[in-house]
Amino acid sequence: MNVILDNPIWFALNSVNAHLGSGNDNVKLFDAAVAPFAGLSVYAPGNFKQLFDLVSPDQVVVLFYPEADLDPAPFNVVVKVPGYQMVFEGKEPEAISGEELVRLTEKDLEEMLALTKLAQPGPFAGRTIDFGGYLGIFQDQKLIAMGGQRLQTQGFTEISAICTHPDSAGKGFAGKVLNELVRNIIASGNVPYLHVRADNARAIKLYQYLGFVIRTEMYFHVIKKGIAPINNSYR
Repeated sequence: MNVILDNPIWFALNSVNAHLGSGNDNVKLFDAAVAPFAGLSVYAPGNFKQLFDLVSPDQVVVLFYPEADLDPAPFNVVVKVPGYQMVFEGKEPEAISGEELVRLTEKDLEEMLALTKLAQPGPFAGRTIDFGGYLGIFQDQKLIAMGGQRLQTQGFTEISAICTHPDSAGKGFAGKVLNELVRNIIASGNVPYLHVRADNARAIKLYQYLGFVIRTEMYFHVIKKGIAPINNSYR
C-alpha cells in the first residue's frame, strides 16, 4: 500500500503542485485553466459538500479513485471511466537516437492545444503547461508528438499527455517521448508513474514494454454541479 499513489491528486496539491491550486484542509482543486482535478483528504459526504461549495456552477471536476463505487453527492455523476495506475519498475532506459526532442514552452502552446484536441490524450487546457517538463517532436515545423509531467509529489512524478498526430502514429514517436520523460524523472530522483484508460490496449502495451507495471485499478470519476454535456476528452 502506498498512500500517496492511492490519492495522488490530494498529495500533489499538498506538496509540489500546491501553487497551481487552492482549497482547504479537507478538499483541494487545481485552477480550472490548469486541470479539472480535485483531491479530498477523505472521500466522505462532508468533504464532497465542501468541494461543491468551492466550484463554479458549470465546472467539471475529475476525481481519481481506486474503486468504481463512489457517491459524490450533491454532485451529478457525468461518467465513470475505468483505468489503471501504472508505475515504472524497469531499468533506466538508454536515450533513443533519431528525431530531436524539444522542450516545449509557452511559444508552442497553440500547437500543443491543437494536437491534444485532435489526439485526445486527456484533459489539456490553457495552463496545463504550467505542470512543466513537456517535450515534443517536430517535423516540417509541425508538432507531431508530445508528452509531459503532471501530478508531482515527493518521490513520484506522473507522466501525462502522451500523444501523436494521427498522421504520424505507429512510427515510435510516442515511445521516444515517453522514454525521455522516464529518463528525466529518474534523474530528478523520482519514480515515474501514469494513468491510462482500461480500454486503451495499445498504450498499455507500450507502457508495459517500456517497464511500467499495473499497480492498481483507478477510476476517473467525472462530476459536475449541472447536467450539461461535456467535452469528449473526459470520456
